Amino acid sequence: MNNKIPLSFLDLAPVPEGKTVADGIAQTVATAQQAEKVGLNRYWMAEHHNMPGIASAATSVLLSHIGSQTSRIRIGAGGVMLPNHAPLVIAEQFGTLQALYGDRIDLGLGRAPGTDGATFQALRRQMKDAERFPQDVQELMYFLGNDTDGSPVQAFPGARSGVPIWILGSSLFGATLAAHLGLPYVFASHFAPQMLAQAINTYREQFKPSAYLDKPYVMLAANLLLADDDETAQYHFTSAQQSFVRLRRGETGQMPKPTHDMDSIWSEAEKMMVDNALSVSFIGSVETVKPKLAQFLAQYEPDELIVTANIYDQAARLRSLELTPELNLFTLQ
Repeated sequence: MNNKIPLSFLDLAPVPEGKTVADGIAQTVATAQQAEKVGLNRYWMAEHHNMPGIASAATSVLLSHIGSQTSRIRIGAGGVMLPNHAPLVIAEQFGTLQALYGDRIDLGLGRAPGTDGATFQALRRQMKDAERFPQDVQELMYFLGNDTDGSPVQAFPGARSGVPIWILGSSLFGATLAAHLGLPYVFASHFAPQMLAQAINTYREQFKPSAYLDKPYVMLAANLLLADDDETAQYHFTSAQQSFVRLRRGETGQMPKPTHDMDSIWSEAEKMMVDNALSVSFIGSVETVKPKLAQFLAQYEPDELIVTANIYDQAARLRSLELTPELNLFTLQ
């Protein structure tokens, strides 16, 4: 693969064990500033609720703070879980962000609630709300578009803002919807890689050119953690592995500290589950990661890659971003 592609960063605003939410947010700001410094294209945040180790529940609020602390990098949601919200409210929030920060704003939309059933009820939503996702996406597109002048309900701010909308997914549903609407598509291969090839092939084959996009645009997600040596990178990645084990066990908690002994934490079945879920991970030194990542990019030919490093150690995350240009696989700004 000869053509370099843009590289972006997905952040969950992790709250490390023993730290406060304010600490986690301060680290998130530093991460966004480092991503901008090394030339990444976008800095996205994901909506999650009822998770003490994640500080990005009020996604648009935190994005506004990130916008005020950066100047060039695009900022956005990756994503807003639309079944949790009325489309009009999201149009107003992201229209406000665009009014504040200009054409730096992206809006990625997911169909999953991003939380558990009890929290969904606390949000005053129902699981069946996800069934309206295609209609809600189109309603949101309408509120952000140019054709609401005669409408009795308009988004102020939001109308005529043209905030770019992306469809996020890990199945054929999102791929088909994005293709039908002519929108860019992001596949969540960083934690749900099972249908990666099938989903992006479906999206590319079924894509219909639109006023938003004239040809398919695929962004893939991956875990990327670079360090000065493989052992250091693998050590810090155990925070992400532990988080996944806890999630599958139904346990809550802040971002765990790394460990030298994962075998004392997970069972063999849990290890297999985590290894499968996190199989699209590139962990190690630049020399170790570069050929593996280059092979992945050549195989799937994404138009952009978005990476995440959801770990405990802030210095390790900043160092990973610092090393990213040495991969020499991406178009950095």
